[in-house]
Amino acid sequence: MAGQCKCLFSPRPNEWVKGKIIGSGSFGAVHLAMDKATGSLFVIKSAETEAGLLSLENESEILEDLDSPFIVKCIGKHVSREANGERNYNLFMEYMAGGSLADVAEKFGGALDEKIMLEKMGLKYLHKNGIVHSDLKCRNVLLGSLGNIKLADFGCAKRLIGLKNNKVTLQSCTCRGIGGTPLWMAPEVLRNEGLDFSADIWSLGCTVIEMATGRPPWDGDILNPMAKFFKIACSNELPEFPAHFSQEGLDFLKKCLERNPGKRCTVEKLLDHPFISGKKLKTTDSKDQGAHSPASVLDSGMYENDWDNSPGDPVDCNRGIPFLTRFCHFENNVSQNDRTNAETSDKWITVRAS
Repeated sequence: MAGQCKCLFSPRPNEWVKGKIIGSGSFGAVHLAMDKATGSLFVIKSAETEAGLLSLENESEILEDLDSPFIVKCIGKHVSREANGERNYNLFMEYMAGGSLADVAEKFGGALDEKIMLEKMGLKYLHKNGIVHSDLKCRNVLLGSLGNIKLADFGCAKRLIGLKNNKVTLQSCTCRGIGGTPLWMAPEVLRNEGLDFSADIWSLGCTVIEMATGRPPWDGDILNPMAKFFKIACSNELPEFPAHFSQEGLDFLKKCLERNPGKRCTVEKLLDHPFISGKKLKTTDSKDQGAHSPASVLDSGMYENDWDNSPGDPVDCNRGIPFLTRFCHFENNVSQNDRTNAETSDKWITVRAS
């Protein structure tokens, strides 16, 4: 649905004032700001690096065509040039006073009610309009002061579909330009096999685990980031499911965290799942009712410092995801010691590529 975004207001040049930093990301910094004429609060996402500029430009292009109560609003942008010729890019966004789900979880005991309604996360609207978010996690789900929920941070988002004979036709995106945060990314995306709506469904399952436990998915005892890459991309395992989950919750996660992307549920089917709708779960085999996923043996402690990278950064992007493409098929021949020594970084990033 192409068209202009429905702006709350348009900050006029030189008539707004920038306040303190309230957040940061791979693109740059987030400042609170105020319109001098109206007193309205909003936030400014700013970037100075070329990678950050690409991220914010992508977010602006995605959001200008979207209009949903469950998607954060873009209210304007401003591009300027310094004396040295470098561009500064400011993206004006609506202010969500409640912060992210991750912030709320930290303030209220470390975990959240995992049954926050799926429709309020905007995925159905995004997928209907041909958008894959690509970086779904608690830090990118924002809350307003009245408890309204909106999906944010579209720097990695991709438009994947076109219309043919009045029907939506899926066009899988190649891996060039795919980004996200590795612990939440689908295995096939880490293996450079393409991107479609099912990647968001995998990330949704990881986000539900994060909400229910207060920890990232794949929390375990492997300290090395590259070993985690191998586990997610190349093994047959799943992240550990919350031990306290109901049968409905476990079944919901199994349908999200299906390693074969072709077998994952669509967002429409998940909206009707008993875990969301409250209906009784129908089971035919009692052995499957309470099945837990295989427990991983992966490390915690990397949640606060998500490994952040930006679009257009060929060094980190080529070092990270393509590495798996070259070596995934040889995983069984690589010793654990070799994997542990393969990478020394102790941080996870949000991988962003143009």
